Amino acid sequence: MNHLDVTLIQSDLYWLDINANLEAFSSKISTIQGSTDLVLLPEMFSTGFTMDPQNPAEEMEGPTMSWMAEQAQKVNAVIAGSLVVVDRGQYYNRFVWMYPGGMYHTYDKRHLFAMAGEHEKYTAGEERLIVNYKGWRICPLICYDLRFPVWSRNDHAFDVLIFVANWPNKRMYDWNTLLRARAIENQCYVIGVNRIGTDPNGHEYNGDSCVIDPGWNQVIYHTEKIEAVHTVSLSKDHLTEVRNKLPFLKDQDRFAVL
Repeated sequence: MNHLDVTLIQSDLYWLDINANLEAFSSKISTIQGSTDLVLLPEMFSTGFTMDPQNPAEEMEGPTMSWMAEQAQKVNAVIAGSLVVVDRGQYYNRFVWMYPGGMYHTYDKRHLFAMAGEHEKYTAGEERLIVNYKGWRICPLICYDLRFPVWSRNDHAFDVLIFVANWPNKRMYDWNTLLRARAIENQCYVIGVNRIGTDPNGHEYNGDSCVIDPGWNQVIYHTEKIEAVHTVSLSKDHLTEVRNKLPFLKDQDRFAVL
């Protein structure tokens, strides 16, 4: 498939109110114009970025997973974002890639944000996820993972790199700079989906959700401070052209992540 249509949803979140968040995202998803292949939601989209996982954490058969399957079926597209999950007694900040038929893939956040104590409440993931979808290879990561280029490194494995986040205003320069850096060094499309609003801890979020070009470092789409539902079409021909004209990836160093 030469084109991949991706819908980014930038939204405020209701703190620890799963039902309110799912209802709000249902309304936003219903406004998508035309068809899309992939709908992206922010990090912990059903709760906000909580360091008290006991109360909102859901089993994998919980209401948010059911909601994702239902929404994917309605729009005939993948619905993806991260949520608070309890699995065999451990809490995870888990990214879920939900297909219309109810099948799914998951990725557990590798780099837990120690400054907020996330590493004390959640269990870190150990493996990356690469999804093969409609002829595209896609690597979804979560928020703080963005700061670690080795984990984000494209060892000829993917075409699109996704970061879903709750990234606060005071570090937005880092967010915008690092997203562009990941696109340049990995010669891939980079998509960042962040929330807006203010949480009860006083953290403000500006959004700055965006899509970055794989080679020319152009910002294809960017929005801040407002709730937004926007679809962008990614081009496989353009990606191939960039990699053929600037074949940097073949000269990368070889090493293993321990």
